[in-house]
Amino acid sequence: MKLRAYFFYLFILLFSKSYGQGYFPTGARAISMGTASVTQGDVWAFQNNPGALAMLEEFRAGITYENRFLTQELQSSALALAAPIKKGVISFGAQYFGYSQYQEMKAGAGYSLQLSEKFFAGVQLNYLQLNIPNYIQKSVMTAEAGLIAKVNENWQFGFSVYNIGRAKLSSFEDDRFSTVMRFGSSYRFSKKLLIAGEFEKDIDNLLRVKAGIEYEMINHFYLRGGSLINPSEYTFGIGYALKKMRLDFGTRYIPVLGWSPHFSLIFVNTK
Repeated sequence: MKLRAYFFYLFILLFSKSYGQGYFPTGARAISMGTASVTQGDVWAFQNNPGALAMLEEFRAGITYENRFLTQELQSSALALAAPIKKGVISFGAQYFGYSQYQEMKAGAGYSLQLSEKFFAGVQLNYLQLNIPNYIQKSVMTAEAGLIAKVNENWQFGFSVYNIGRAKLSSFEDDRFSTVMRFGSSYRFSKKLLIAGEFEKDIDNLLRVKAGIEYEMINHFYLRGGSLINPSEYTFGIGYALKKMRLDFGTRYIPVLGWSPHFSLIFVNTK
């Protein structure tokens, strides 16, 4: 029994390292589209690219939950709020991952602004905490930033960088919280069809390539799919948009490890 516990503990550490402490793509829509979300201008831009929040014109709030590989110890939940003010958008959010023996927590606040007709930017300060009982407990402040550039109403590019200052996790071998850079683009072929592609580079890991597609099958009902490499993942999901609410379900599949379902609910304060 002890041997099994040690192997599971090792798996938790390796899994967390591969995804980066504090950085997890969030929102069922993003997950469904292969996490190619650096240009998505919804409330989950708080986790995916703060620059995209500057495109919001109304108050939004969201909650989300993911169960990785249908394993109780690998649960993740998050909330985010974005509120337009007289000039710009302010945002707040928090995220939790893990269980009693391994916990990652993130809480932050940000400010996003439309710089011109075609450029949007955002910055965010985050408080990160990693807690592994009897091993390490570390808390740090980090920063992230993002940009959106619109070529036209249908085509845009996005860039974000997470953990700009490369906050230190421990002095052993100069171990640091992950710094992640993302660059991507999306193009809307029609009112019903959107495609997105993205490159993601964690300083300590291989370049990831992502692609996703979203199709409005009938009014307000969406089908989504995507894929990633390094490691290989396949994603799909559905979404339904009400006047003041967005309901999304997505899941990712890794052949060796299995399914990871993800649910999101967004409230929109439309006039």
